[in-house]
Amino acid sequence: MATKVYIVYYSMYGHVEKLAQEIRNGAASVEGVEAKLWQVPETLPEEVLSKMSAPPKNDAPIITPNELAEADGFVFGFPTRFGMMAAQFKAFLDATGGLWRTQQLAGKPAGIFYSTGSQGGGQETTALTAITQLVHHGMIFVPSGYTFGAGMFEMEKVKGGSPYGAGTFAGDGSRQPTELEMEQAFHQGKYIAAISKKLKGPAGA
Repeated sequence: MATKVYIVYYSMYGHVEKLAQEIRNGAASVEGVEAKLWQVPETLPEEVLSKMSAPPKNDAPIITPNELAEADGFVFGFPTRFGMMAAQFKAFLDATGGLWRTQQLAGKPAGIFYSTGSQGGGQETTALTAITQLVHHGMIFVPSGYTFGAGMFEMEKVKGGSPYGAGTFAGDGSRQPTELEMEQAFHQGKYIAAISKKLKGPAGA
């Protein structure tokens, strides 16, 4: 059986979504891995989203808490709100109490990726504060570390991401993920997929 890696994200303006798609591509590049994109439910009404100039959602399926149990590994993505994950993603995780009671996610690897508005806007704290969610589920946090290599030391250009995981800067909303940021996203997907496959064992080979 294939090793299932779920890339689960929330994206309001599309920045996290673009990273998610490239993380999926990276995960799918690992032989024997089935990578799938999922969105968490929106909590804001359409009227509010319209006033915030949020574009329509893409066609990635909306995940339910119980569907998390099907996966062997995860990469969770969200924009920051004051240095922490967006409320939409937190609301989704708050609905996973049933999985927590039975510890169905315990021992499964998970990575984190994110988007912030500025360079001091939470590239590390957004991931750091999200780790508590993984801990209570008994999940294994898999940071990218410096496995991305020279790209982690880019000093000439603005670059999102950190040892915690892939990231981008949205700025006023007009900035899009750069080629280097997308490369780190691909690397993260591939890296976590390989670890998920290894932890699953021979059945996932």
